[in-house]
Amino acid sequence: MAEIFRRAGPAWRRGRDRPDRGRLKVMAAIEACRTAVLGGHLYQCEGCGREHPRYNSCRNRHCPACQGAAARRWMEARARDILPVPTFHVVFTLPNEIADIAFANRRTVLDILFRTAAETLRTIAADPRRGGVRIGGTAVLHTWNQRLLWHPHLHCVVPNGGFDVDTGDWKTGSGRFLAPVKVLASLFRRRFLEELASAHDRGEIVFRSDGGDPDAFGKVLARARARDWVVFAKRPFRGPRQVFAYLSRYTHRVAIGDSRILGFDGETVRFRCRRPKLPGQRKPRYGVETVTTDTFITRFMTHVLPDGFHRIRHFGILANGCRRETLDAARAALGVTEPEPEPHDPADSGASDEARDEEDAAEPLACPHCGAPLRHLREIPTGRPGRPGPGPGRDPPPKASPMASSP
Repeated sequence: MAEIFRRAGPAWRRGRDRPDRGRLKVMAAIEACRTAVLGGHLYQCEGCGREHPRYNSCRNRHCPACQGAAARRWMEARARDILPVPTFHVVFTLPNEIADIAFANRRTVLDILFRTAAETLRTIAADPRRGGVRIGGTAVLHTWNQRLLWHPHLHCVVPNGGFDVDTGDWKTGSGRFLAPVKVLASLFRRRFLEELASAHDRGEIVFRSDGGDPDAFGKVLARARARDWVVFAKRPFRGPRQVFAYLSRYTHRVAIGDSRILGFDGETVRFRCRRPKLPGQRKPRYGVETVTTDTFITRFMTHVLPDGFHRIRHFGILANGCRRETLDAARAALGVTEPEPEPHDPADSGASDEARDEEDAAEPLACPHCGAPLRHLREIPTGRPGRPGPGPGRDPPPKASPMASSP
């Protein structure tokens, strides 16, 4: 990804009249990632004497090469919070009409998506006819499909257990199903469209129809109200850890990893993607998509989130403000204890960002030529003499040496 941005990024930026500053910052960070621009550390092999620079990573939340350790810490923390109750994976997907509105109003519409999905789950669970319990869960936003096209949907991991609405006692729900998906979809559709209409009335939604029809927004809502919305709810075959492991791949990065990019010749990009299932097909199909570099960068940049927007949120009895108390009470009722953290868990060590960045290095500190240990010589300062670091609209930094890597 960084190589694509370095070589094709300047042309992509020149082709935009007013490129978004947030996207330019992301592009500049990825271009500079693991190069001399960000500085690093110089090591020397104790065997052959060769010197090896290891440049710092950008730690940008959109970079496909960064924050592997942060993602692992997140997955381990969520795994420690898992309760011995049936847990379900629920996915809320926006239909095309609403996805188009969300594309131009990301912060407002995606906030509504988080809020109404959580409200739907909590309302259905609190219904006395369906258990009458206060539940909670974790929601993670994805805005892409395998082809990197705009496809906003919300993954929720929901334990089917909670506190009785009337008595406050802990109740464990069924392991067969959480709630009928049609009931979830119907309530989600109604509450989402109500909130979207209210946001439009308050002037928080930008909507321009091609024909200038003043009633166009209402017609779009009517079409969305008339169609079935898709809600997926299933108990994961391998348990909630499997879901958290899948979600952790994209909690601290977006859309696509370097492993799926198969080729880049300067003009086109080839990447692996999953194809839609055919009727009667059980296993997914995989193929290769080839697009121009301009199209590829545009698709990737589509998924850059607004500054300060949280793509991971906890709700209900597992919200950040009460999760510790909730889990303690639930474990006491279930007769279990909290799992011990892994030894030297970075999440509990109070390590600095720089120290945690060191953990992102998967390779050991050994010479790639002779295998001997590497000895630290000195730090490499950021940037180059007389040249500032990368920024929006500037030329990309020089390509890192093939020997360079980053902690």
